[in-house]
Amino acid sequence: MQTIYDWASLAIFAGLAVIFLQRSVEPEQTDRLIDYLPPAIGCAVANWSGNHDHPIIAVLILIAVVAHILLILKPFGNR
Repeated sequence: MQTIYDWASLAIFAGLAVIFLQRSVEPEQTDRLIDYLPPAIGCAVANWSGNHDHPIIAVLILIAVVAHILLILKPFGNR
């Protein structure tokens, strides 16, 4: 936990885990597990890219991960 990429990807992944856990206890399951895979992998790839001197790629991947979470998983609106 030495770079900003470590902290950013961890924060996004933690939020993703909270969304998954909250929705997994709902009586009606509307999400598919596969919808959580791209942002989870994106967090890992962004962290790796940022730690290996590819900051632009890391930032773009983190933006794409957040966009996926907001547009596909819709944590703040109706699903």
